[in-house]
Amino acid sequence: MTATGRTSTAPDVADVVALGESMVTFLPSRPGRLADVPSFDRAIGGAESNVACVLAAAGHSVRWVGRVGADGFGDHLVEAIGGYGVDVSAVRRDPARPTGIYFRTAGDRSTDAHEVAYYRAGSAASAMSVDTMDLDAIRSGRILHLSGITPALSADCLGLTRELTARRPGRPLVSFDVNHRPGLWRDAGHGHGPEVLLELARGADLVFVGDDEARDAWGLGGPEAVRAALPEPELLVVKQGATGATAFHGADVTSVPALHVDVVAAVGAGDAFAAGFLSATLRDLPVRERLRHGHLMAAAALTVPGDLATPPARDHTDRLAALDDTAWGRLRLGPGWTQDGERPGDRTGEGADEEVRTP
Repeated sequence: MTATGRTSTAPDVADVVALGESMVTFLPSRPGRLADVPSFDRAIGGAESNVACVLAAAGHSVRWVGRVGADGFGDHLVEAIGGYGVDVSAVRRDPARPTGIYFRTAGDRSTDAHEVAYYRAGSAASAMSVDTMDLDAIRSGRILHLSGITPALSADCLGLTRELTARRPGRPLVSFDVNHRPGLWRDAGHGHGPEVLLELARGADLVFVGDDEARDAWGLGGPEAVRAALPEPELLVVKQGATGATAFHGADVTSVPALHVDVVAAVGAGDAFAAGFLSATLRDLPVRERLRHGHLMAAAALTVPGDLATPPARDHTDRLAALDDTAWGRLRLGPGWTQDGERPGDRTGEGADEEVRTP
């Protein structure tokens, strides 16, 4: 098999296949401007690979499909993602293009002080296409998870995403996280981002979108307006930040408030939410429980410094997801809540809400 070949490996069926670019992330050793930070710690970043890592750590069989350079950074990504238990056998190595990297500051991404410096133009992932990727491996899951980042990388990546979101018999359940990144689309030159993302979302079975990005990209206000613009997906999840999330499943509408969380770092929550929702979907849980599992996985990410957190044990999340509405509303989660044997209701200290004892 060559680096650019499409030879099929005839892989076993996985619970989830996630396709997308993963990059090496450099995290600052201290707060401050990028110009002032003296050193950085290396980590991994990428919406789809984040989802894959969380799902694998939660006990699911997961395959990440991507393209990285035949370089040391590519080695690191394959080894690090594989270390979470993710199948990386379908990842392509490109000898002519580098692995993407980026640097970011330690500040909250929502503030003007936050800086991100991407070095991904011409990356190996931008060469993903129908001709350079193994479509059998990509379609070898019960669920195929994609995001709106991939089609922004190149015209070939857009063509691949269109192929995978085309409605045809026998395809896996297609999950699509809109992930509108205006900066990527400004430099893309192969389509108007909001229009392309709306087109791709209409081809998916399950769509995740934040109400803020729906407003910025499409001028839509509120979950109902988003559903009116996206009637095609069987299941649409509109994330409403600290308010909660609303799911539209056919004619049914389900809303679940977000949890009270002592935030350590506001990164990785969206990918973790998607992983929690997909995990519950694989278990065929009711939509209300799927939303709650999404919130719980997001809380795990929010209470650690990096993008990826060790998910709580399944029986732990099941107990919390089964709380009545009053107990769910009083629940407050802080750092360490995912550790085995620790119950959120046992947490005390300044600012703690009323204790909540889980079953």
